Amino acid sequence: MPWAVSQRAPALPPRMESDDVVVDIGGIPIGLWTSDPDFRRMIEDRYAGFLNPFAPPACRFEIQLTSNLHVTDQDVRVFKTGFTWCFERGDFVAQWDPRRREGWIRQNANPYSLDSVLRIAHSVLLAMEGGFLLHAASAIRNGRAFLFAGVSGAGKTTIARLAPADATVLTDEVSYVRRVDSGYKAYGTPFAGELAQSGANSSGPIDTLFLLEKAPSNCIHSVVPRIAARALLRHILFFAEDAELVQRVFDSALEFVSRVKTASLAFQPNALIWELIR
Repeated sequence: MPWAVSQRAPALPPRMESDDVVVDIGGIPIGLWTSDPDFRRMIEDRYAGFLNPFAPPACRFEIQLTSNLHVTDQDVRVFKTGFTWCFERGDFVAQWDPRRREGWIRQNANPYSLDSVLRIAHSVLLAMEGGFLLHAASAIRNGRAFLFAGVSGAGKTTIARLAPADATVLTDEVSYVRRVDSGYKAYGTPFAGELAQSGANSSGPIDTLFLLEKAPSNCIHSVVPRIAARALLRHILFFAEDAELVQRVFDSALEFVSRVKTASLAFQPNALIWELIR
């Protein structure tokens, strides 16, 4: 059974803000605090390329590790009660108050649970400002970022693995998209896919969103905005049961395809595909 929203997190020892491990993904720092030194070291190791101890956190989570959490196969639920966001899944429960910029997480010592909480938190924060997380690989080449969206097996990891030496891979799994001035930027993330490694902590203006499909030859076809928006919405990672925020994500997708080129990228799994991506 999920926790009742009114239930409080277990009492934690006092902590200072300077004790936070600040994980800065996409220019949105999140402070994490735990009283367990081994789990703290795990956080520092897991997000090593994305630590920024000098950044003021956009929000903070106190992590309560427990061996008493009854792990189930419950799907993720993200909902709001009053001003409080609630995140629940079979392996964690969390609450976050954006007004106070404070929250807590109750989980076992599984690092994948923390990964999921961070993805959810960032998906909400990005939706509030017109961005989103995208099930896509991404890379920077010649100062411009390219996104490669597709379902599992479409070739996201293959595209990332074949990237030439002059390309910087931001991720092979979860792309981080933020609205910046009149355009969009893609940022690297530590959320690894089949490559099993963090992306580069870098960013660049988005040039093109490619919709991946495997084919006997390499070619690029333009996609009209209506089709592009429909495809983009299929690949946005968003979990919240909140009508207002869902509408914001829908509007953001329409705005994105009106400002960023979208194309279908049919390719064979070989490095020649990157001759078309410049």
